[in-house]
Amino acid sequence: MTPESPVLMHAVVSVDGFIADAEDQVGPLFDWYGNGDVPLSADGGFRVSKASAEYTRPLWDGLGVTVMGRHLFDLTDGWDARPPAGEHVVVVSHRPRPEGWHPEADHYHFVTDVPEAVALAKDLAAGRSVAITAGDIGGQAFALGLVDVVAMDVAPVFFGSGKRYFGATEGQRLLEDPEVVVRGDRVLHLQYRVRG
Repeated sequence: MTPESPVLMHAVVSVDGFIADAEDQVGPLFDWYGNGDVPLSADGGFRVSKASAEYTRPLWDGLGVTVMGRHLFDLTDGWDARPPAGEHVVVVSHRPRPEGWHPEADHYHFVTDVPEAVALAKDLAAGRSVAITAGDIGGQAFALGLVDVVAMDVAPVFFGSGKRYFGATEGQRLLEDPEVVVRGDRVLHLQYRVRG
């Protein structure tokens, strides 16, 4: 029997809790992906510090599926049908796959709600991790109790306003003490288990 896939809500975030500004610009949030000497991806596109590579590589290697919202899909054009990590992507959207968009990309799945997306992602992940992008979709999953781990790559920048890590989620919820604390170059990698 395949073990249950853990669900991580993940994003790079400012110290004041934003994943982008109001115009979806990430500013210096992703600077750490290019400020090091260690190649993170096979194509060498990301070069990070040794500490960030030692943290990020196993995280990406353990990932089977990413769940994202339609807004992020549209912004990134679905990463041109090449997810940065994992084999599958589940897109939460009330609109179908864009007509003519990478017809060969059968590893992209479109569903209409967050619980359905998480269930499908766990099935596709076959015991590997499921990552839910932070923001509105991640916040909905978090509020529904579908997130096991909150993973943040905290960049030392203050936005003041913008798109929140937890989306529009309200109310209080306790997390455990951080399980992972890794200091990279211009980034602090944190992971917290969500209390039951």
